[in-house]
Amino acid sequence: MGRKTDAASTPAIAALVTAGVDHGVHPYEHDPSSDLSYGLEAADALGVDASAVFKTLCVHADGALSMAIVPVTGTLDLKAAAKALGAKRAVMAPPAEAERATGYVVGGISPLGGRKRLPTALDDSALTLETIYVSGGRRGLDVSLAPADLVRLTGASTAPLRKDS
Repeated sequence: MGRKTDAASTPAIAALVTAGVDHGVHPYEHDPSSDLSYGLEAADALGVDASAVFKTLCVHADGALSMAIVPVTGTLDLKAAAKALGAKRAVMAPPAEAERATGYVVGGISPLGGRKRLPTALDDSALTLETIYVSGGRRGLDVSLAPADLVRLTGASTAPLRKDS
């Protein structure tokens, strides 16, 4: 992976550098007119298996804003997310609230370097991979890192969170 930084460093990249985590920085040209979701667009543009690209979603777990990180090849199972976050119920957070809480825009929400640390759950499929890709903090920028490093930096619990689409 090799530690690399990009001239337009984001708080997510700064968090990786500060923590001394081996990572890669992968910019790509975001196409606003693409029919693909942000995550599938990233996988396609970077030429990586989409099952290694993860999206960060903000949810309310019993009213507390939290993050759920799942592969872009599936959708979030809200019941599983609630269980993983120690809650009875989880619902998707409104996009504007997710943006305010994280400091990132939808399509670029990173689990790293946000305005405040939120309770986080990571789909356990990440643990079967050597490297995963998550948003680097803006549309058109992903970072790669070992799943164990993501768990350590975010304090994430791991559990099955996805429904295949």
